[in-house]
Amino acid sequence: MSKRQMHLVAVVTTGPHMGSWLHPQAENDYLNGEWWTGIARTLEDAKFDAIFFADAQVFYGDEMVRKGGDLYLLDPVPLAAQIAAGTTKLGIGVTISTSLFQPYGIARAMGTLDVLSRGRMAWNVVTSVADREAHRYGMSGLLPKSERYDRADEVVEAAIKLWESFPADAYVADRKSGLFIDPERLDGFEYEGRYVSTQGPLTVPPSEQGRPMIMQAGSSPRGRDFAAKWAEIVFTYQRNAEGMQAFRADMNERLAKEGRAPEDCAILPSIQVIVGETEQIAYARRNHLYSLIDLDVALERAASYTGLDLASISPDATIDDLDVEGLEGSGALDVFLGTMKKEGLTFGETARRLALNDLGPELVGTPEQVADMMQDMFENWGNDGFIINPAVLPSAFEEFARSVVPILQERGLFRSDYSGSTLREHVLAPAAEQPADR
Repeated sequence: MSKRQMHLVAVVTTGPHMGSWLHPQAENDYLNGEWWTGIARTLEDAKFDAIFFADAQVFYGDEMVRKGGDLYLLDPVPLAAQIAAGTTKLGIGVTISTSLFQPYGIARAMGTLDVLSRGRMAWNVVTSVADREAHRYGMSGLLPKSERYDRADEVVEAAIKLWESFPADAYVADRKSGLFIDPERLDGFEYEGRYVSTQGPLTVPPSEQGRPMIMQAGSSPRGRDFAAKWAEIVFTYQRNAEGMQAFRADMNERLAKEGRAPEDCAILPSIQVIVGETEQIAYARRNHLYSLIDLDVALERAASYTGLDLASISPDATIDDLDVEGLEGSGALDVFLGTMKKEGLTFGETARRLALNDLGPELVGTPEQVADMMQDMFENWGNDGFIINPAVLPSAFEEFARSVVPILQERGLFRSDYSGSTLREHVLAPAAEQPADR
C-alpha cells in the first residue's frame, strides 16, 4: 500500500555561507566544478528531489565581502549544465530574476538546460531586491515593489508561451521525407505586455518533462498570489505548526482561485539539520557554528534582507525598541520581526540566526531525533517535505545522507529509489506511483 512520502531539496549558494566557511570541516572549494558535481552526486545517491542554487547578482556589503558572508561567486546557469552532465536523476534549480532578464533569454537558456538534463530543471523565480543589481545591467533601478510581481507575471507567462511554441511533434528529423522541423506546427505568437514583449517560436525543442518546473519563495500576499498562479514548488520559511498550517490553508485557497489543486504545488519549508553522535555533541556543534558568525556581517545581511536602516538600530534592541510603524512591509521583514517577537530575541541575535539558517527551524540532535522531528513536521504541519539548508559544505549533506536518510527510508517516509527520471515526476507524481518503503 502506498504511503505519502516527503520531498527533499537541497539549497546552496555558489560561495561562502556566513561564518560556516571558517569551520574546520568546510572545504570551501566553490570554484571547482567537480566539487559541486560531487555534492550533487551525494544528494542523488540519497535520492533527493533536487539541488537548488539561490543567487544574487551583486555583493551586498563590504563586511560580507571582507569576511565571507553569503557571497555568490558563480553564475548557476553554466554550473547547472556541469551538474546535469555528472548526474542522471537529481533535479537542478536555478535562480533567475524577472526584473533583470527578458523572457526569451530565460526561456532559451532554461529550455536548453532542461533538454540537456533530460527534464530535470526548475526555474526559481525571483524579482530582485536591490537597485545595485539593476545598475549592473545598465538600468536606472528596479521597478517599484508594487510593480515587480506584475512584471514577473508577464515574464513567466511569456516564457511558458515560448516553451509551448515548439511542440514535441514539430521536431521530426525524418531522413526519408527530408523534413527536419515542421514549421506548420510551430507557434509564431506575439506577446505584448505592459513590461515585456516577445515573439515565438522558441528555437529550443521541449524536454522530457515538457518545460522546466517553476519554483518561488515569496511570502507576501502578492508573492503568494504569484505562487498560486505559477509555482509548482514553493519554498517557504515557517517556524512552527501553526504558521505552516495557516500558510498551507492560505495557499490552498489561493490555488483554488486559480483553478489549481493542492497537489499541483509542493510546499517545502526550509530547515537546517545539525546532527551529532549524541544530543550534547549536536548542540555543541550548533553553538560553535554561531560563534563563527561575525556580528557585523550578520547585521549587514539583516539590513539587505529586511530593508531596515542599521544606523538607527542597536544590536541589543528588542522588538519593543523598534519603530516599525510606517515601514513598507515585505514577507522577509515580517518573518524577521515575527521571529524577534515570538522568540524574544534581540535584533543582533535574530541577525545571527538569519545568517546561519535564514530563520528556518533548527533540527538539532542525533540522527534518530532529527528523523523524529522531521516525521512530526511532515505528518502534522501540512507541508510536502523540506528544503535542507546546510550548515557546513559538504559535510552537512554527507552526514544527513549517511545517517538521517536511511531512517526516513526505513519508516517509509522517503523514497528508496526514484520512480521516474524527470524532476516533475519526482515532485508531482501521484502517491500511488511512489513505492512505499518497508
